[in-house]
Amino acid sequence: MTGIFLQAFIYLVAAVIAVPIAKRFGLGSVLGYLIAGVVIGPVIGLVGSETTTIQHFAEFGVVMMLFIVGLELEPKMLWGMRHRLLGLGGLQVVLTAAVVMGIASALGLGWTYALAIGLIFSLSSTAIVLQTFNEKGLSKTEGGKSAFSVLLFQDIAVIPMLALIPLLALPELVEKAQSTMATAAEHHEELSLVAGLPGWGYAIVVILAIAGVVVGGHYLSRPLFRFVAASGLREIFTATALMLVIGIATLMSLIGLSPALGTFLAGVVLANSEFRHELESNIEPFKGLLLGLFFITVGAGINFSILFDQFGTIIGLTLGVMLIKALVLLILAFVFKVKGSDRWLFALSLAQAGEFGFVLLNYTVQNNVLPAELGQTLSLVVALSMFLTPGLFILFDKVILPRFSAAKNEREADEIDEQGKVIIAGIGRFGQIVNRLLTSNGMQTVVLDHSVTQIDNMRQIDIKSFFGDATRHDLLHTAGIEDAKVFVVAIDDQERATELVHYIKQTYPHVRVLARAYDRGHHYSLRCAGADYVISETYRSALAMGAQALKELGVHPFRAEQQKEMFVETEAKSKELLYQTWRDNTEEDRFNTSYVELFRQLEQTLGEAMKQERTDKHTKSERGWTPPSKNFIEEAEQMQANKNN
Repeated sequence: MTGIFLQAFIYLVAAVIAVPIAKRFGLGSVLGYLIAGVVIGPVIGLVGSETTTIQHFAEFGVVMMLFIVGLELEPKMLWGMRHRLLGLGGLQVVLTAAVVMGIASALGLGWTYALAIGLIFSLSSTAIVLQTFNEKGLSKTEGGKSAFSVLLFQDIAVIPMLALIPLLALPELVEKAQSTMATAAEHHEELSLVAGLPGWGYAIVVILAIAGVVVGGHYLSRPLFRFVAASGLREIFTATALMLVIGIATLMSLIGLSPALGTFLAGVVLANSEFRHELESNIEPFKGLLLGLFFITVGAGINFSILFDQFGTIIGLTLGVMLIKALVLLILAFVFKVKGSDRWLFALSLAQAGEFGFVLLNYTVQNNVLPAELGQTLSLVVALSMFLTPGLFILFDKVILPRFSAAKNEREADEIDEQGKVIIAGIGRFGQIVNRLLTSNGMQTVVLDHSVTQIDNMRQIDIKSFFGDATRHDLLHTAGIEDAKVFVVAIDDQERATELVHYIKQTYPHVRVLARAYDRGHHYSLRCAGADYVISETYRSALAMGAQALKELGVHPFRAEQQKEMFVETEAKSKELLYQTWRDNTEEDRFNTSYVELFRQLEQTLGEAMKQERTDKHTKSERGWTPPSKNFIEEAEQMQANKNN
């Protein structure tokens, strides 16, 4: 028992130290786990022969991952992305597997070896790619969406791959394995429900088991989860979720199918269940921990003697696989019209092998499809390709993206053939609303934006706008800044917005400048630059949301509107003092102790103001409201108190 505790402690210490460091350097958690395994295994030698045993246990994390993937596959979502999913994803897997298989066959490997290797290298790292996309804000780009479709198809494709691999088993490897594992086979034979059954009997059992998972998941899971949820005990719901996953995995193992296949199927069945998010949140921590443990054991199991003995071969294979995948992806990006920097993002982000490659490798060796020696070599190729992935993202950020950005910005500004009393810089979500309100009232506007995509989008819906940098003096002259009355600054870049306000007020003081602020600090900067009117982009919507929240909590609508107006009025009294305090300090010390203290006083004043009764008077915005009677207020407060109790 002490030995088990010690080994568990070593694995956890390695993860706790390595993963945060890897995340800080932008390497991702998967590479952190791999590095941790390499350090405690081949480098230091703190773990040894028990690694393989722990790895079998940790593979259950993959089973849980596929259950969660199934939960996320709602039919509507799949139908909406069917073209990318089947087109990009399907072709990527098939073409990559075919090319790798062809090269492996040309190198003299048998077709079963070649096919297994092709399937392994057709997969990419979902964990690394999606995490990096989220960190860098690339998920909603065209390249990011296309990559996600491919990754989703790959995750689904793992299921038939796991079902196919046992059929590729080589007789000589099976015979060798049987001679060395005869005793173990005897022990496990009793755990099979299909041992000794004829082919037709085995087929019936498999069909019944799968039908049981589908029917049970659809009709029996809901009453079960409602019963458990009624207890109000979160730990019992967690136990139920684990029971479901473990039970289905066990059933699949007993009938000779992949546990991952069963749990994936169960996840798809439960994708539309009202308990889907609760199931996912309960399974996620176990999945993450077991997957992390799995990656640590993979790193610990890397044989560095093989790497050093075959250094040139392994490096060549790694770079070759990544080059092949990148070329296939570039061709598909061209066919499916993924353009510009998105094409390179799509190709580079998926050029590595993935975590499921480790799973398939272990599975192929266990099922006597590949010899253990070749499996160790290929495992090094998969691991090294994942280690190199952060470098591909750096290449994209530092080399490729700036070139495309420069090329996009080199487009000549549009010829402005109109002038108006209002010039709007920026036609994003904020500027659009301002422009629509003005034009619907018959006001002539000139809209400028530096985003080609945004300009094209506006023109598709018949909103006339011009491509160009609003900070260019000659462009402002062409737009008629000398005769304009109002200039609206709604660009996203805070520094450029402030500089633009300063230039206009210095050069054209007659123009009224209305500016959108990102936050309080930006609000003050715009005021310093001379803006005549500044509004924070979320201020009014946040006020409306707060007032609505008061109404939902039982506050009378009249009272809620009064409180909102009182909030605005109280803030307005302190706004100038806060601004003066901020302006009188250096840039490094603007949000200093005196400013913080003033802000605290404002919060205290707000609290006191909210307690005042104002039913005896109306502001302009409150005219037309009928104040609630005193009895109504007392009754509402009593009802709310009873509700809280």
